[in-house]
Amino acid sequence: MADFTDDLRLAHLLADNADSITTKAFMANDLEYSMKEDNTVVTQADRETETAIRRSLAKARPRDAVHGEELEDTGWGTRQWVIDPIDGTANYVRGVPVWATLIGLMVDGTVRVGVVSAPALGRRWWASEGEGAWMGKSLFNCGRLHVSTVSAVQSAFLSYSSLNGWVSGGRGQQFVDLMRDCARTRAFGDFFSYMLVAQGGVDIATEPSLALHDMAALDVVVREAGGRFTNLDGVDGPVGPGALATNGLLHDEVLARLAG
Repeated sequence: MADFTDDLRLAHLLADNADSITTKAFMANDLEYSMKEDNTVVTQADRETETAIRRSLAKARPRDAVHGEELEDTGWGTRQWVIDPIDGTANYVRGVPVWATLIGLMVDGTVRVGVVSAPALGRRWWASEGEGAWMGKSLFNCGRLHVSTVSAVQSAFLSYSSLNGWVSGGRGQQFVDLMRDCARTRAFGDFFSYMLVAQGGVDIATEPSLALHDMAALDVVVREAGGRFTNLDGVDGPVGPGALATNGLLHDEVLARLAG
């Protein structure tokens, strides 16, 4: 198995730099933001953060490709960094502290490294293939993550983002039925739902429509914590349609319940 230790350390350094940019702009009176064509929010901090990460990668990994939410893809080959500079931008502009920078490394189409940094929450989650998943403030101050052992939907805790996408995607009734059967539901949303699965606080996290930059870093953290991450068709990995992350024990049943 390949060793991704250096890549993980680099991802942490990239996240440190991102945190310095995003936290400075968070709740600033002069924060600039606008709506994109897909009706999602983008801020100047999004663009500055992605630009800074790309600049660092160009120096540290000049041969690697880069895919991000805000800027054009660069490079080619089997190694691709996937960046979401601020996941949860709608929260960010409203002063809600649930947002994070997502940094993933895909090699040969599989996510091998992921770092999820949420400085306003004082938390960071990360994983590299074969080395487990971790949460803490640094590589030297952390604890290992494990998914839950809940094995029945009727005892499960489900987290999601909103109902609208499920209804417009033709799976509204399936999702509502799943919600009704779960023991507890909350809309933590975005990256946070999936990290809660990885740390065992939530058993199921799912959304009907996500992009690669939304999912790549999350995928490896959930898997290395012992869970499973697929699209809604049951295909492993961070390529849609949608996403489903569970502790693994519930995965097949939830996929069947959500089938379109």
